[in-house]
Order: sequence, then C-alpha cells, then structure tokens
Amino acid sequence: QVQFVESGGGLVQPGGSLRLSCAASGIRFSIAAMGWYRQAPGKQRELVATIRSAGSTNYPDSVKGRFTISRDNAKNTVYLQMDSLKPEDTAVYYCNVYPSSPSNWGQGTQVTVSS
Repeated sequence: QVQFVESGGGLVQPGGSLRLSCAASGIRFSIAAMGWYRQAPGKQRELVATIRSAGSTNYPDSVKGRFTISRDNAKNTVYLQMDSLKPEDTAVYYCNVYPSSPSNWGQGTQVTVSS
C-alpha cells in the first residue's frame, strides 16, 4: 500500500523558514521521481518542486531560489526547505511521486505564513 506522510508545517512569520518532511512507503523510493505540491484555499493544487532519482531538481519561478527539495533514499524521505516565506506560500503541502498519482495523496501539512 502506497502511503505518504507529511510533517513539519506550522505558523511562521513572513521571511521565516520551515522544513517539511515526507515519509514514503509502498514504493521503490530510490528510483522514484518525487514532488512537493501545495493547495491554497480556493485554488488548484500546484507543483512546487521535483527531484529525480539521481538528484536533479526543478522549481517553478514562484519558489525558485527560496525552496530546496532534497531526498534521503536510506530513510525513504523527501524534504522541502522553505526560506524567505511569503504570505502567498500559505497552503496545505503534499508530497507524491512525480508525475503525481491521483490515488495516493496523504493528509498534507498546513503551512501558514502570517504576521
């Protein structure tokens, strides 16, 4: 059974940082491309970072230079370091394989950026 468990969200002031973690199970993690996604209230879910099995990464312009995705294949875990956070980064953050598998979304972790 495929499962993704996200953690590390919270309330942070603008300009602050958070580090999200996602523990994966039920997949061949070391060969899987992984992604972090987010969904803000009233908006569609969007992709914010990807990492290939070999470690190459990609980001949309909205987070490039502020977010960093990484992975630990020994722990079946993918991370998202978020710096210089903005109020528009407020959303529920999810991880999934990339491209995403519709049936495997976890509960996500809430990130709120507010003063």
